[in-house]
Amino acid sequence: MAVHAPDPILREGVQGQLRRYPEVDLREESNSGPGTVALLVDDVLDEAALTRLRRLVRSEGARAVLVVRSLREAELLDVIECGVGAIVWRHEATATRLVQAVLAAARGDGDLPADLLGRLISQVGSLHRSAAGRPGSPSSGLTPREVDVLRLVAEGLDTGEIASKLSYSERTVKNVMHGLTTRLHLRNRAHAVAHALREGYI
Repeated sequence: MAVHAPDPILREGVQGQLRRYPEVDLREESNSGPGTVALLVDDVLDEAALTRLRRLVRSEGARAVLVVRSLREAELLDVIECGVGAIVWRHEATATRLVQAVLAAARGDGDLPADLLGRLISQVGSLHRSAAGRPGSPSSGLTPREVDVLRLVAEGLDTGEIASKLSYSERTVKNVMHGLTTRLHLRNRAHAVAHALREGYI
């Protein structure tokens, strides 16, 4: 993983916190390509930070973790659509919490603070209700199995917990998630949940 921060003191501080965790392989900022996790730390998500996120995820193929002090309502869907799968509030950004988010992003899982997940569900629900009356909107075509898995993802369960709850193997859960994200061109679990909410499945 690589740490991206607006100043060297902040970057060094985050790297110093993460160096004691052997499961985290720290790399230079310039090495945020496919297979790496980019940890972007900033106070707020301004246009420059959003542009950096898009470049890291879409152009370089990294998985992103965003650490910010706050997010405005208008920025929330932008961040999810951009491909960020994990968000950590700055005031909760202990080394343990950062490692948890980085490992979740590396697996392709979502990791959102509970209050942010509630806001996302509310915001996407509003979008869905406003779009419900429009004729000719395309159906996402989710299967009942995909909907069951996404409902549990939205509740914050990890792959093992979902498998146990639905009496599937972990491989089946991973295959379901991989199949629907590939078929619908979704970036990660958080994006898949947002899509399911928008389409009225959850």
